[in-house]
Amino acid sequence: MSLNSAGIFAEKFGYKARITAFAPGRVNLIGEHTDYNGGFVFPCALDLGIEGSAGLRSDRTLRFYSANFALNGVTEISLDSPLSGDWTDYPLSVYKAFKAMGYSADKGADFVFTGNLPDGSGLSSSAALEVLTGLIISKLYGFPVTAQQLAVFGQFAENRFIGVNCGIMDQFASAMGKRGCAVMLDSATLDFSYSKIDTTAAAIVIVNSKVKHSLASSEYNTRRRECERALASLNEVKKSPSLCAYTPGEFEEYKNAVKDDVIKRRARHAVYENERVKNAAKALDCGDLQHFGKLMNESHVSLRDDYEVSCGELDFLCETAWKIPGVYGARMTGGGFGGCTVNLVKRDSLENFEKTIKEEYKKRFGVDAELYAVSAGDGARISADN
Repeated sequence: MSLNSAGIFAEKFGYKARITAFAPGRVNLIGEHTDYNGGFVFPCALDLGIEGSAGLRSDRTLRFYSANFALNGVTEISLDSPLSGDWTDYPLSVYKAFKAMGYSADKGADFVFTGNLPDGSGLSSSAALEVLTGLIISKLYGFPVTAQQLAVFGQFAENRFIGVNCGIMDQFASAMGKRGCAVMLDSATLDFSYSKIDTTAAAIVIVNSKVKHSLASSEYNTRRRECERALASLNEVKKSPSLCAYTPGEFEEYKNAVKDDVIKRRARHAVYENERVKNAAKALDCGDLQHFGKLMNESHVSLRDDYEVSCGELDFLCETAWKIPGVYGARMTGGGFGGCTVNLVKRDSLENFEKTIKEEYKKRFGVDAELYAVSAGDGARISADN
């Protein structure tokens, strides 16, 4: 859809927007469920995302309109309103996060959002909305907030107010993405670097299973609690600040301190996934796409068997992709329980990949999978400042 938030803003509210900005979604190439375990992640921002236009008001009213939820019309609340369970909780929670961080808005604002990220697909529409709202708030009110702080505020909003105990990867990728690059992020320190993605030989293809997920109502928070239990058990024999601070060798030495087999498997995924991320970044920097793809495949198997956050549809998409000539690797991406797979495919194999995936998925589930060949894009930015 066209991201004409400024035009819709003028139509809905009768005046010209003060700020128009864009924040991208993200796809995580490898490193799932490691960010809240103190590990590395390797996402890239997308050229898909959410655009927003906004203008200041003279009272404490907030008005929100989303072209993606057009039937809901304009939602009017106050800066002081509690959360309601509606989609507007996301931008409102960012206001609350800013206030908690010492940046209190004294006036309300009008907002229009438009987006081309599929809802519930696991491409981080919520994080994009949080980062976008934060960027607009910082410019509307003149708050001196850096891009990295926007990521921190977005994560705080989701943890504290929305109730999803996510790590910082999604917001960081949306705020700090760089065109043509993946972001190698140490979630424990927020140290990061960029690795260039050579898309001349291979393409990043996202396949949307059409199975929507809701992290707040899924087992996402349960997984985090399970990892905390594993860390507590391991710390009885070898102190460590996080699961991902253990090397695979250390984990194998001390793993029997974790008595519950399910909890042990959760920890095993986090430790070995973290190692896969480090090896994947090295492989990408060396142009070794074969090895990178192998690590993607291993990541999916671990997410399926040890972390148990996949589903039948995602498994089918990956297992089908693994059999298609020219596919380097395929794995589920995002929190899990639905959403998308990410695939690394040779350029000259794209047509056959798309045809095969669509045909086989339709035959198996009766659903038309959506495919997007994506590019790594820049992070959140201002489009217009009037």
